[in-house]
Amino acid sequence: MQASHFPEVQVLTWTWQDLPIRYQRSGSGGSNLVLIHGFGASSDHWRYNLPELAHHHRVFAIDLLGFGFSAKPAPGLKRTPDQIPYTFTTWGEQLVAFCREVVGAPAFLIGNSIGCVVALQTAVLAPELVQGLILLNCSLRQFHQRKQPELAWHERVAVPWIQRLLGNRMIGRLFFSAIAQPGTLKTILKQAYANSDAVTDELVDLLLAPAREPGAAEVFIAFLRYSQGPLAEDLLPQIQVPVLIAWGEADPWEPIGLGRELANYPAVEEFITLPGVGHCPHDEAPQQVNQLLLRWLERHGSGVIT
Repeated sequence: MQASHFPEVQVLTWTWQDLPIRYQRSGSGGSNLVLIHGFGASSDHWRYNLPELAHHHRVFAIDLLGFGFSAKPAPGLKRTPDQIPYTFTTWGEQLVAFCREVVGAPAFLIGNSIGCVVALQTAVLAPELVQGLILLNCSLRQFHQRKQPELAWHERVAVPWIQRLLGNRMIGRLFFSAIAQPGTLKTILKQAYANSDAVTDELVDLLLAPAREPGAAEVFIAFLRYSQGPLAEDLLPQIQVPVLIAWGEADPWEPIGLGRELANYPAVEEFITLPGVGHCPHDEAPQQVNQLLLRWLERHGSGVIT
């Protein structure tokens, strides 16, 4: 099928709590799908998925608050007119409001990395709005406070020290500036993607563009220092809808051996391994992932456009 046959993708803005939130939408039938990106990414990271999924379903992809081209208010421990806490509770509340006000009906939530935890949090906060969950290489949050005792001794020492160091505004901004360079980012992505050919200049530019937005550095550092909040294993026992987990076997950041443990929760119907694929399977192996998603959605959804 030629790309020209796919439905048009609209880039739109929704206002949540007086903050502009960017999202994309396409398609007009089938089930409602909401795509949730990972850390440091945006709705653009679903560029190979949104059009094809929209040929069969009504699809939305959102920029989480603080990422992409959504608003980036200053991080804070409590919500004020000028600050907001960047936590999974905040993002879960954002997704609940998005499903109610924009989608307007229950939806399947599809996440990658930390987007999986956001999807789980949303399903716990408003189970009536979620029909099912698809988790792609779910973030295991291995530097969470409760998991730090399990780390190697040098990591137990280094992680809290680095997090405190990044709390220094000047050091934090210097660190972010070093990361947000084309060469550095390409090197990081080639670690995350098993297929280095998928790490193109287009991908690097796509991820760097939002990093140049005011406030991006502060949000990036705030999340690196965030070692609290829920883990996937806290949320999965509360899920009452079907869950599909797919995992790139070559993910160097979220080891599949640890990921397999999530399959033990009753809500998880399937745990599917993706050989030779890294941390972002939807972008690295989009054809394989799209077909996997469509097959599962056909079994659980409200119909498919043919």
